[in-house]
Amino acid sequence: MSAFEAVVFDLDGTLIDSIPDVVAAMNQVLVEEGRRPISLDEGKSMVGEGPGPMIRDAIALTGDTIDAAQLPALVERYIAFYRATPADHTIVYPGVRDVLEQLAGDGVIMGVCTNKPHEMSNLVLDALGMDHFFKAVIGGDALAVRKPDSGHVHAVLDGMKSSSSSAAFVGDSPTDMQAARNAGLPSVAVSYGYSIVGPENLDADILIPEFFELPAALTQLAEGRN
Repeated sequence: MSAFEAVVFDLDGTLIDSIPDVVAAMNQVLVEEGRRPISLDEGKSMVGEGPGPMIRDAIALTGDTIDAAQLPALVERYIAFYRATPADHTIVYPGVRDVLEQLAGDGVIMGVCTNKPHEMSNLVLDALGMDHFFKAVIGGDALAVRKPDSGHVHAVLDGMKSSSSSAAFVGDSPTDMQAARNAGLPSVAVSYGYSIVGPENLDADILIPEFFELPAALTQLAEGRN
């Protein structure tokens, strides 16, 4: 049996590596705007806060800044490009499917709390054949708040019909760890994700280098709470 009744996951950089598809869609917008494309490494440093901040940062990196009023239209174009090819080059990180199968077999309720657009989160999970693992998936544009606001995490828990007292959070970024703290959940950070700070500085309760280590980390977390 699992140490927790419920686990909330971040998506990009934690369960999947979606950077190739994210950057491909972003670059279509940039090229249409007469700007240079960004690299995968540049794109990796921009994700985590949703498409608006990502596009803002990409625009700033590739030329003159734009008026804030222009940003929503660029976001819509980005989403349209991404929607057309949501997972052509996205991969599931090693160990993820096996561990999710194990947790599901143990009766763990799972959900996704991501700042990725809600529609795209569901499209990508469906395209990868992973949607069946999660009782609730809430993207960053589905609510009035988003990570690191605790309201985003609690909305996912509500959709899972789970309590924060029996749940843990798994992510890869400072935003994820702050969201976990704000919601009162113990946290596990993966060290292979998109974090712009060193993994050792994520301030997670436990840091794991490989996803297959998650069940043992959850057990350790639970033992530490007792």
